[in-house]
Amino acid sequence: MLTPGDVVEVDLGTPIGSEAGLRRPAIVVTAGRILCGGPNVVQVVPLTRTIRRGSVEVRVEPDEGNRLWAPSAAQCQHVRSVAMSRIVAQQGNVGAVILGEVRETIALLIDL
Repeated sequence: MLTPGDVVEVDLGTPIGSEAGLRRPAIVVTAGRILCGGPNVVQVVPLTRTIRRGSVEVRVEPDEGNRLWAPSAAQCQHVRSVAMSRIVAQQGNVGAVILGEVRETIALLIDL
C-alpha cells in the first residue's frame, strides 16, 4: 500500500510540449486517508535531475530513505493524477519535511 511521500516509478507516457513524461520517479502527494481506501487514481509530482534555481520545484537529495541515486527536483508545477496501473515500482519515501515542502509549493501554485 502506498503512503504519502512515497517515491514511485511511474510511466507518464509521451509528453506534449513541456509536460513531464516518460518513465520517471515521482512523489505520491495524495492524502493518507485517501490512500487507505485503495484508490484507483493517485496524485503524484514527477521528479527530474535538472535542477533549476528560483523555480517552483523542491530539491530532493538522494538518501537511504528515498533511494534516489542523484539530486533531483520535485516538479510541483506538474502535479497530476495517475491511474495506479501507471505505477511500476515503489522505491522509498522522501519523509515528512520534503513532502511538506512539496505540498506547500503546490498550495502556492493553486492559490490555496
